Amino acid sequence: MDKCSFCGRERKDTNLLIAGISGHICDSCIEQANAILEEELKKKNSFDLGQIKLLKPAEIKEFLDQYVIGQDEAKKFLSVAVYNHYKRLMQHQHTGDEDVEIEKSNILLVGETGTGKTLLARTIAKMLHVPFTIVDATVLTEAGYVGEDIESILTRLLQAADYNIEAAEKGIVFIDEIDKIARKSDNPSITRDVSGEGVQQGLLKLLEGAIVNVPPQGGRKHPEQKMIPVNTKNILFIAGGAFDGIERKIANRLNTKVVGYQASKNKDLIDSANLLQYIAPQDLKSFGLIPEIIGRMPVITYLHPLTRDTLRRILTEPKNAIIKQYKKLFSIDDIELKFEDSVLDYIVDKAVEFKLGARGIRSICETIMIDTMFEAPSKDKKEITISLGFAKEKIEKANMARLKAS
Repeated sequence: MDKCSFCGRERKDTNLLIAGISGHICDSCIEQANAILEEELKKKNSFDLGQIKLLKPAEIKEFLDQYVIGQDEAKKFLSVAVYNHYKRLMQHQHTGDEDVEIEKSNILLVGETGTGKTLLARTIAKMLHVPFTIVDATVLTEAGYVGEDIESILTRLLQAADYNIEAAEKGIVFIDEIDKIARKSDNPSITRDVSGEGVQQGLLKLLEGAIVNVPPQGGRKHPEQKMIPVNTKNILFIAGGAFDGIERKIANRLNTKVVGYQASKNKDLIDSANLLQYIAPQDLKSFGLIPEIIGRMPVITYLHPLTRDTLRRILTEPKNAIIKQYKKLFSIDDIELKFEDSVLDYIVDKAVEFKLGARGIRSICETIMIDTMFEAPSKDKKEITISLGFAKEKIEKANMARLKAS
């Protein structure tokens, strides 16, 4: 009589009995074996710092260069921050050498929209050996209001670490759109500012290092859940924001520095096209970040506005360049896609005109390619070349449609 070679159950006692060459296995043994396998694999893939080959800052930057064009300054800051983060964690592992404690340096990235802040964060996540999460500051509110609690930042980190608390406490958090929680006026608010100053106050304890009770499934939706204490002392926080309009604050500060003959000399040295490079903590304060938050983000770096040359390189050079993506999409349908060089220059010209950074490139390419992507799979053509005339026609047609709609 057939029976399971593992647990000895007979066929009538099982839902399913699978036959092998010289034995059988039942469904419940398969389930148990699968659970054991998952557990073992989880252990193997856990965040074990002892197994890490630590990349030097130059090697981290090299990796970022494959995906992000330009922004060398920001890449340098990020590479050093991540490298030092690993060194701090390793110092904590080697006890006995505790005479000098290395403190963490949270980072603030400032740059116009479409310059690559979130892309830098996403790219660096690919090479990290610690849990990493990107959270959006725009949805955060004070406790008790509709929106997400500040603690939900750590809930996301816990999820990225498979609820391994020890691993989550060594993680890295990227807070995107941090400028959206700036307080609405330069004066401390006498009314409630639930998604502005209130959130900044709540972030203080996270950035500095405190033991925070974290709801494992997110905030108020499950009031009965057991809280998990997480120590944020060794979590590295990187924040990014566009800080739209901060250039005016920088310009005001630079102009009021000196008066008279010396002032006109200094004015010549200032690059007015890229004022963000002169950003200082006092500008962030006048924009609406509270001084305590700025103090807990000691490293402030900026991203350059994208020049024409950089945009041209972004089109074709990175590993996941948009032109490569289109070619790949068409190759799946066995179609070879080609672009004339003049088309690429035209796309860049339009992107500069729209002032949307690298994001503008994507929307322009979609406008040009949408009809081709719709029609090509149904036709037998094996090669398609996008010409300048075709690209201009599609953009002008889209512009006319928008004008009519408005």
